[in-house]
Amino acid sequence: MPPAALASGTGAASLALRSRNLCCAATAGVDLKSAVSRPEISQAIREAVPHCLTETRLDETVPGLGPKRRGKVRDVYETKDHLVIVTTDRMSAFDRVLASIPFKGQVLNQTSVWWFNNTRHITPNAFVSAPDPNVTIARKCAVFPVEFVVRGYITGSTSTSLWTVYNQGIRYYCGNDLPEGLIKNQRLDYLMLTPTTKSDDHDRPISGEEIVEQGLMSEADYKSVSSKALALFAYGQEVALKHGLLLVDTKYEFGKMADGSICLIDEVHTPDSSRYWIAGSYEERMKQGLEPENIDKEFLRLWFKDNCNPYEDKVLPDAPVELVTELAWRYIHLYETITSEKMIVPEKAEEDAHERITRSVIQAL
Repeated sequence: MPPAALASGTGAASLALRSRNLCCAATAGVDLKSAVSRPEISQAIREAVPHCLTETRLDETVPGLGPKRRGKVRDVYETKDHLVIVTTDRMSAFDRVLASIPFKGQVLNQTSVWWFNNTRHITPNAFVSAPDPNVTIARKCAVFPVEFVVRGYITGSTSTSLWTVYNQGIRYYCGNDLPEGLIKNQRLDYLMLTPTTKSDDHDRPISGEEIVEQGLMSEADYKSVSSKALALFAYGQEVALKHGLLLVDTKYEFGKMADGSICLIDEVHTPDSSRYWIAGSYEERMKQGLEPENIDKEFLRLWFKDNCNPYEDKVLPDAPVELVTELAWRYIHLYETITSEKMIVPEKAEEDAHERITRSVIQAL
């Protein structure tokens, strides 16, 4: 079980039991191989490959916006009271940008909007509006310098992934004792919280006790956010399973508003911040020693690991076009599966997305 100090108490134990029972329930699985992209989506993806939204300059085109803060995926601009957050098509992993994926920014933004609107019963959030498919306007808040990573399975390929550190012999990670005998992709006995520090270069794993000791958060704030993160993940697993998916792990970010209330920010349960597996084939593939069928960016991560050293190589190879288009389809398919809504893509791929976004933001502000 998690360490007693700073644990979320009986709520965490209840969520752990709920998660295990939920994941063991029978479900009609999603067959990714038989899920055929609609012709208009397939064509739009192919046409959009050379027109991905990789950079924005709204500080030059929208009056009143502050200078751009460029993240790995999002460009952020400030007004007096709000943030204008543009989610681009940049694909990030291994602490760097790997490629550009058509409509990825739209999928991430619209997926997060759906989850923001459907998790208000768990926690308030900073979301105000989405004037454009790639844009969120959010309330300003003081962001906690910690990312709250919640895991339901032991898996992953990055340096901070649970399977990576476990396979290296580490048995105490982010305040959690890890038992011997775990195998890759195995379901954990409880939802595991493995926080990391927020950094522009490389995230650092950290325990709850260290977060408090180092003054990154107060103990009360850490306990509150931990409880919210676990509840969000349990609810996310429940929703995903209803649609034949397993929510494997994810990360959350939180901030504190001027009135002292804690709110959810950034993104929620997107294929960028989360791993999703196909529920219907999981048990059988585990028995056969096969990797679970995934519907996130893990297969692109693995391609880069097989073809270069994504942590140390200064120049990375270009991702094959067929992988880029496949990932675009998977992202759209995940959005449509979770939300039960059809993805609407721009009619003309060559239309300048920046001009469209500029118009939308000016009108919204």
